[in-house]
Amino acid sequence: MTGASPPAKGLRAIVLAMRSWRTASVAVMSFASGLPLGLVYVAIPDWMRSIGVDLKVVGLITLAQAPWSFKVLWAPLLDRYVPPFLGRRRGWAAIAQVGLFATTLALAGVARHPDAPFVIGALALAIAFAAATQDIAVDAYAVDVLRPEEQGVAAGFRTASYFMAMRLAGAFAITFAAWTSWPLVLVVIAVLFLVLIVATSFAPKPEEPAAPPRTLREAVWQPFVGFLSRPLALQILGFVLCYKLSDVMANALLRPFLHDMGYNEIDRGVVLGLVTWASTAVGALFGGVLTTAVGVGRALWIFGIIQSLVNIGYVAVAMSAPNRILMLSATGLETLASGMGTGAFSVLLLRLTSKRFSATQYSLMSSLFALPRIISGPICGIVVDAVGWVAYFWLSVAAGIPGLLLLRRFAPLGGAEPDLQAEARGGAEPITTRALTFAGVGAGVAVFLGATLMTAVLGALKGMRATPPLPFDLARPLLDLVSLDSPGDVVRLAGLFSVGAIGGLFTAAVLAAKRTVPAS
Repeated sequence: MTGASPPAKGLRAIVLAMRSWRTASVAVMSFASGLPLGLVYVAIPDWMRSIGVDLKVVGLITLAQAPWSFKVLWAPLLDRYVPPFLGRRRGWAAIAQVGLFATTLALAGVARHPDAPFVIGALALAIAFAAATQDIAVDAYAVDVLRPEEQGVAAGFRTASYFMAMRLAGAFAITFAAWTSWPLVLVVIAVLFLVLIVATSFAPKPEEPAAPPRTLREAVWQPFVGFLSRPLALQILGFVLCYKLSDVMANALLRPFLHDMGYNEIDRGVVLGLVTWASTAVGALFGGVLTTAVGVGRALWIFGIIQSLVNIGYVAVAMSAPNRILMLSATGLETLASGMGTGAFSVLLLRLTSKRFSATQYSLMSSLFALPRIISGPICGIVVDAVGWVAYFWLSVAAGIPGLLLLRRFAPLGGAEPDLQAEARGGAEPITTRALTFAGVGAGVAVFLGATLMTAVLGALKGMRATPPLPFDLARPLLDLVSLDSPGDVVRLAGLFSVGAIGGLFTAAVLAAKRTVPAS
């Protein structure tokens, strides 16, 4: 805007961001996002197991977390349609919070009848769906409402607020329920959602609201094509996947590692939980503030290097006799660095997202960001079994290198800000809709077959580690995949189909972004 004052920088930007009502509103709404995750991910499985529900049933109940992994599937609806009150982002957030209030209150109503765990599981799934919808709206609201100079500080407060709420509705709720009762704890959490609806209603409107997509097709397709039109889109997506690999490897099997090293339940539970919670929150706050002070590019470099090197602390733990001070120091430093990296990375996601399609694009990139964490467990277990803990943590240090190499493509070392403003470009050679469809379907089938083969290989390797060891045999895991003898088999096969569909969609979107599709 002509005549507008330039954005604040340095200490002044930090102070202004901390005083901003936009920053406060985003932090409060992120607190609302953390509550249901702690409830579904931590509290409900612990509650069910503590009252004697069979472990297999508890495992099925944990599938209620699925909506957080697949929220990108209905995010375009939140981009396309505008509620009749509070605007496109706050309106959907308020609707989701009403749903969270109702479902959590319903859960409190059946809490005195734990003999019906599948009813509780169904309500947990409903809570997770409403919560994932709220996350879509809250993330999109942060993209739309925050000024660039506020994003760093706001990202730090968002992360710290989110983790605080997750702990409150998770580990702390378990303790409070032991002192009082689960119905009372759940009623308190439900009432919190009512309070947060009021906070959402008074949150400020975006200063320059973007027009919603004109059609649902545009809301589904354009977020992918628009992002992939960037000249460095694939490198940026690779960076999103790789930046936290070192951190993911360090945390994938942390508690089994500490168990193998001889640390007891108190060390691995209460003590470690308090230390990592505090250090993650402090790291996120510090990371957000420093990102504002030095710029997103420099912060990503600084924190990317630190979050890799701190894993050397785990090498020391693995080479030493049980030493609580050493263990807590290593985990505290690692989670502090992880929090700082998350703060800077969250700012990058805000910068990468188009305001018009912020619900879909942010959901997509946050899902990509979470993908290594979701798939790391089995892979890391095989690596540890092959090389041992010391070599594994040295590998986790090296795992930070690919992300930094990709970062160099769009944020050269020493540059304050990454170059994310490249204009969209179309290819010289057009591609027909039919060719685009065939390419997408073919890529989807190839990705599905590749993922299926990888799953079978992991199953065969697992058989080789059995007692007594079995010969390497791909046929048995492949037959297990298609036998569908248990709900877990159905979920696994559905996951493989989903991976194939995402691969096909991604391929088609890349082709469409690089080449102009003639009108049909």
